[in-house]
Amino acid sequence: MGDAESIKSPVRAEGARALAKYLEEAIRSGRLSVGVKLPAERDLSEEFGASRGAVRRVLADLKGRGLITQSVGSGTFVLPGGAQLQPAGAVEKRDTVQTSPAELMEARLLIEPLMPGLIVRYATTTDFAKMVECLERSEAATSVEEFEHWDGELHKTFALATHNSFFLRVLELTNQVREQGEWGRLKRTSLTPARRTEYEDQHRAIVGALRDRDAELACELLTGHLRQIRHNLFGA
Repeated sequence: MGDAESIKSPVRAEGARALAKYLEEAIRSGRLSVGVKLPAERDLSEEFGASRGAVRRVLADLKGRGLITQSVGSGTFVLPGGAQLQPAGAVEKRDTVQTSPAELMEARLLIEPLMPGLIVRYATTTDFAKMVECLERSEAATSVEEFEHWDGELHKTFALATHNSFFLRVLELTNQVREQGEWGRLKRTSLTPARRTEYEDQHRAIVGALRDRDAELACELLTGHLRQIRHNLFGA
């Protein structure tokens, strides 16, 4: 039975409501604390008797309200802010969505170079494997949009590898701005084949320094990478 049919079932719909209620209450109360990884969609579907599509919609709602973050190959994690959980359907555009690409780059230059110090201390073999996966997928991308997606996922793996909830939240806000049309327009007009190759080389160098546990070099490379992006986008 497909998702469109199964969600219409009273039993399935009840399961989806139960899942949404459980996750909201667990995050609000702190039973699901910041940084905790949620069970896989399949497990939630089986436990609550909800269709996979319904589970995805529940998670998408929580993500839109800033309560969880999702990363391809990593999973779904609880973000700070459970005490300020908004009722379903009451979500409004947050101020962060109004952040300009220029403001985003300014903030990224201040914040992201702080991550290598934590990454070299806490990152696991799995964290580095996810970075390599993002490198390979971005290099294999056949469109600007696909490359941009995996570029964003790589930087998200950096945040995840800090094992610090603050950076998870910052990168979630960063990706909200990257999803704006203005950012996409700037990237499409500025990303030449030569620049893409340059970014790919920079990404590999950054990941290499992190795997070598060289925080100083990784910080230097990451700062240079972000400055190059800013220059290519704005000429600054």
